[in-house]
Amino acid sequence: MWRIAAASGLEGVTLGQVAREAGISKGLVQHYFRGRDEMLLHATSRLHERVGHRIAQGLAEPAGSRTPRTAVRAFMVALLPTDDDSRRDALVANAFLIRALKDPAIADRFHAGNRQLREAVVGLVSSAQAEGDPEREADILLALVAGLGNALLLGHHTRTSALAALDHQLDRLKCDERPGLGPGVSREERMTGNEPESYVGESPPADRSFGA
Repeated sequence: MWRIAAASGLEGVTLGQVAREAGISKGLVQHYFRGRDEMLLHATSRLHERVGHRIAQGLAEPAGSRTPRTAVRAFMVALLPTDDDSRRDALVANAFLIRALKDPAIADRFHAGNRQLREAVVGLVSSAQAEGDPEREADILLALVAGLGNALLLGHHTRTSALAALDHQLDRLKCDERPGLGPGVSREERMTGNEPESYVGESPPADRSFGA
C-alpha cells in the first residue's frame, strides 16, 4: 500500500490493488481488513510508528555526548524527507492529509499525532533554552519543518539548504551546547549544570511514536 499511496495518492489504494501489489489474493487482504476504510485507518497507525521510529533513531545519541541543541536538531531533522524512506512517508502523509479533510476518523488521528508532536518539541525547546517562550518557538520550528518538507518534495530545496535553514533558526534560539544536558533537564538544573541523576544514561522522554 505504501508504494501505491506514495505514487498515486489514496485514490489508487483499493483492496484489490493492494493484493496485486503484495502478490496475494484479495481474500487474504479481506481476512485482515473488512474494507478499504479500515485498511486506511490501520495505515495511519503504521505511519505514526514509522515517524516515531525515525525520531527515536535520531535521538539515539549517547546521553553523555548529547546537547540540548543536538536533541532539538535531531528531532526536527527526523521530520524532514531527506532520503527515500522519509520521502515516501511524507508523500503518504500528504495523501492522508487530503483524506483527513473529509474523514473524521483520520482527522482525529492527525489531531492526536500533531498534539503529541508539539508537546515533545515544546519539552525539547524548554530544556534547550534558559529563557523564552518554548510553545511559540516549538510552533515556529514545526511550521518551518513543514514548509521545508514540502519544498524538499517539490525540489525547491536540497537537503543541504533545508538543513541550513533549520540551523539558522536553531542559532536564533541560542540553545545550550553543553553535552549531557539533553531533554528532560529543567531550566533550573541546566543553569547550574546539575543534571538529575535519574536521567543519566536513559533514553529521552521523546523516544515514542509521533506523526499522523
